[in-house]
Amino acid sequence: MLTRPLRSVCRVQLSHSPKAALRALSTSSVRLGVQEITRPAIDTPLSLWNWTEEENMLRETVRRFAQDVIAPKVSKMDEEEKMDPEIIQGLFDNGLMGIETSADMSGSEMSFTGAIIAVEELARVDPSVAVLCDVHNTLCNTVLRLYGSKEIQEKWLPDLATKKVGSFCLSEPASGSDAFALQTTAKLDKSGDFYTLNGSKMWISNSAEAETFLVFANVDPSKGYKGITCFVMSKDMGVEIAKKEKKLGIKASSTCLLNFDDVKIPKENIVGEVGKGYKIAIEILNEGRIGIAAQMIGLAQGAFDKSLTYAYQRKQFGKPVGEFQGMGFQFADVATEIEAARLLTYNAARLKEEGRPFTKEAAMAKYFASVVAQKASGSAIEWAGGQGFVREVGLEKFWRDSKIGAIYEGTSNIQLETIAKFLRKEYQT
Repeated sequence: MLTRPLRSVCRVQLSHSPKAALRALSTSSVRLGVQEITRPAIDTPLSLWNWTEEENMLRETVRRFAQDVIAPKVSKMDEEEKMDPEIIQGLFDNGLMGIETSADMSGSEMSFTGAIIAVEELARVDPSVAVLCDVHNTLCNTVLRLYGSKEIQEKWLPDLATKKVGSFCLSEPASGSDAFALQTTAKLDKSGDFYTLNGSKMWISNSAEAETFLVFANVDPSKGYKGITCFVMSKDMGVEIAKKEKKLGIKASSTCLLNFDDVKIPKENIVGEVGKGYKIAIEILNEGRIGIAAQMIGLAQGAFDKSLTYAYQRKQFGKPVGEFQGMGFQFADVATEIEAARLLTYNAARLKEEGRPFTKEAAMAKYFASVVAQKASGSAIEWAGGQGFVREVGLEKFWRDSKIGAIYEGTSNIQLETIAKFLRKEYQT
């Protein structure tokens, strides 16, 4: 488990000096795995496979937790369509619900890449648990860390890191991809002390388990999207769960329709500035897409691992089916695509950490990872034959879970449009 003392040192030391991001290789032999290299001393950029000690420790911790605690409960949670409370508590106990949150706010104070690592490792075992952790960290916590006042951070972040699940409420029945067409309103009272919230939110992840909600509402519809404002509120302030959706995949992850009827929210609960909610949503979803890409590559790897283990055990015609050339070529093809998706994802994560533009790269990562996840999980079923088709093995669940990757936090078409916009800017004269 990530203990409190470890949390206090779990951080990436980022330097503003370009030289700090470079590695000097001496003329002496350097041991890298099993390969000896000798080259003149030059400044060489790090590869994407360089992790901090804390990131490596985090990966090992999450992998053990996923295998030992989550794996035995995956099938039951999927059948019952409910997240096991012990798993949620385990996420808190291991410091996985406040990964980037500072130590003085009870968080683990790690890197953004640390959050991406955690999501990937969780998704290798259960994408439902991964998305709960992802939404909580990359959307809810990050909004409060980046845009919340000091008072809001001190009030809400410690509980989000230690005991209360967060939910991000943007989508509505009439505003999915066109998120800024939202119709939920927040009207300022004549006293000027509070806003009255009315409206509905749809497709809201974590909403059944959450106690803290970030809600986007329009304080002045006459201004269009420039009236959209972000509010933070607790469930007991008046959040009504009207319906829990029954889904194809990620069944243990709750997705609900929420109603807000004359809910009074103190003006102090505004996150950021009045009318700047649209900016918060745009910027935070760019980060969130990297998290979904991590979920998809973890899912793809989990399906791949499980299917290949079986393929090299199952014998037909006197040898393991995995040894046939036709199977080996398929394995190689999918393994290459998973690796490519992983590199896209971690490249986007590092760009974000470095404060460099990453919107296009995030869109590429999410789009491609969702495509690869569907292909990998679908192929994994076929590689296992009849065993892949039955529920007991769990491969079919990876395929069902993979479908959501092309839909939430921006559909694949939205990602392609985002990429295309950057290409137009680059090539149009």
